[in-house]
Amino acid sequence: MSFFRKLKESIANKTESVTKQFKDGLEKTRKGFVEKVTDLMIRRKKIDEEFYEELEEILIGADVGVNTVMNLIEDLREEVKKRKIEDASELQPVLSEKLSELLRGNDNSQLKMNPDGITVILFVGVNGVGKTTTIGKLAHRFKQEGKKVLLAAGDTFRAGAIEQLEVWGERAGVEVIKQQSGSDPAAVMFDAVQAAKQRKVDVLLCDTAGRLQNKSNLMEELNKIFRVIQREIPDAPHEVLLVLDATTGQNALNQAKLFGEKSGVTGLVLTKLDGTAKGGIVVAIRQELNLPVKLVGLGEKVNDLQPFDSEQFVHALFAGLIQEETVEATATGEEEQN
Repeated sequence: MSFFRKLKESIANKTESVTKQFKDGLEKTRKGFVEKVTDLMIRRKKIDEEFYEELEEILIGADVGVNTVMNLIEDLREEVKKRKIEDASELQPVLSEKLSELLRGNDNSQLKMNPDGITVILFVGVNGVGKTTTIGKLAHRFKQEGKKVLLAAGDTFRAGAIEQLEVWGERAGVEVIKQQSGSDPAAVMFDAVQAAKQRKVDVLLCDTAGRLQNKSNLMEELNKIFRVIQREIPDAPHEVLLVLDATTGQNALNQAKLFGEKSGVTGLVLTKLDGTAKGGIVVAIRQELNLPVKLVGLGEKVNDLQPFDSEQFVHALFAGLIQEETVEATATGEEEQN
């Protein structure tokens, strides 16, 4: 069975609405990347050096990342020799399969939850990436699952950050633990952990300051927050999620490298994927950092924050080709019956 058919079958038992969210959210990337690849394979029947160079340009243009692209092209060259592929169109499923492997990795993309007590999730990232919005949407998701949720307004330095979190708290029907602007973030976290214990909360979501990651005082603040939380809940935080804006492409990758080295990040959240044609940045980040992508933002609505699913991602990118192949297979089957 072909890769596309297998992918379609594995997606079949997943929620239709989620499949649609991935397809809608990745529409710009599909048009900017997959359609260019398809066009290349139609224009250039022959697989030669010029073909590889053009494919390389398309992949780099989609922000897949130079190192990843070089390795991917090398892999494709080997597959072409091994399978004796001559027609460029036969490379489509091979490329799709390779991208799927790169995205999957070995890590579990599910959020790590505390099986025995409060789950503490800390959010880090620079200002403007959608951190507060992500916390609000995740609070809504947990509430929908029947969990008791509490928010901690630990970004006490940015004007309006506490109010913004309160707006999301109201929307989700979740209480926000806060102090006045300019307060010590670690003191807010102490209050939040105490409140979470008293109220028998299932999940505590903590916002943190988002000033530039190269300022050592921000990292000192994060370390202080860690110490305060761990003193009260020894195995916490259970996740430290770095929120990145997918529309910033390689800049997001650089932020991830700097934050990842210094702040104990356990997973990534990629926001605004629906707003960029460079969704290939997911592949670059997945390959260049040994960190799983846990959540992706696929739109503005409260339900548009979704757990990352590599199969849904690849399926959404190559949806048009999968449809074509299904139609062809059905037609062939009908001809054989007649």
